[in-house]
Amino acid sequence: MISGEDLKAALPTAPVRDLIETIDAPKIASGKVREIFDLDDSVLLVATDRISAFDVVLPGGIPGRGLILTQLSHFWFEQTKHIAPNHIIPNEQEILRDDLKLSTDSQLRSMAVRKLKPLEIECVVRGYIAGSGWESYQNDRTVCGIELPEGLQLASQLPEPIFTPTTKASEGHDMPVTPKEAADIVGQEIFDKVKDISLQLYAFGSELAAKAGIILADTKFEFGTDEEGTIYLIDEVLTPDSSRYWDAAEYQVGTSPASYDKQIIRDYLETLQDWNKTAPGPELPTEIVEKAQSRYLEVYSKLVSVAG
Repeated sequence: MISGEDLKAALPTAPVRDLIETIDAPKIASGKVREIFDLDDSVLLVATDRISAFDVVLPGGIPGRGLILTQLSHFWFEQTKHIAPNHIIPNEQEILRDDLKLSTDSQLRSMAVRKLKPLEIECVVRGYIAGSGWESYQNDRTVCGIELPEGLQLASQLPEPIFTPTTKASEGHDMPVTPKEAADIVGQEIFDKVKDISLQLYAFGSELAAKAGIILADTKFEFGTDEEGTIYLIDEVLTPDSSRYWDAAEYQVGTSPASYDKQIIRDYLETLQDWNKTAPGPELPTEIVEKAQSRYLEVYSKLVSVAG
């Protein structure tokens, strides 16, 4: 586990949008953030510093964002392995350092993982009502078909965390589905298992985050299966990009707390009168980039500092 100070010292001065070294492996895909390579028996995931908003990849990026997201995922994968096995392979460091001979920067932003079949749903757990959940509640007092109590306000804590799965879209936005619809997609047995694991992961993550003075409002988990049907936790886990983290000291029911993610960037883009939220995106001011980087690094530092 890398401390916040050590990770800060390792951050590049400019964003790494494209890989600055040749990876000696076939590229499988290139996403908004990650480059994906085939390692025969495993897969290499490399997180760049690219950043998107409103489904548009912006010019530039946030220096070191890929390092922070990858290292925070590594932290949580290690912390939660008693709840669910994850996709990190045991000899990951040997592959990154010795076989692929990656630079220190690329090692910090890379994961060598098992080849698995991703489930066709994303597993969202909400402990507080915000975002699309709040919009749905205002319409008919439900979220993904789950009826909630009357009188909730924006950012209210729910009586208990709820499992609200979504579809897994290759393009565009994931769409909410009811528990029955999700079970129809993956099968009832797998649905029940990932629901139980997701709620356990949320409870564990919430407890650790609370020690750091952070509220885990909601989060998204992804799972995959091997040929034997074993379920693994995959992708990223409990990062600012997959979770809504709030500073507990600033939390107030009825308001929308500032989150530890790219909300700073979305808020800035909303002020632009001459951008219609289609590609190409605008260049981000240095001040916005620095603020976003600081928020990512802050949540990482706070979380890893309280781990046992």
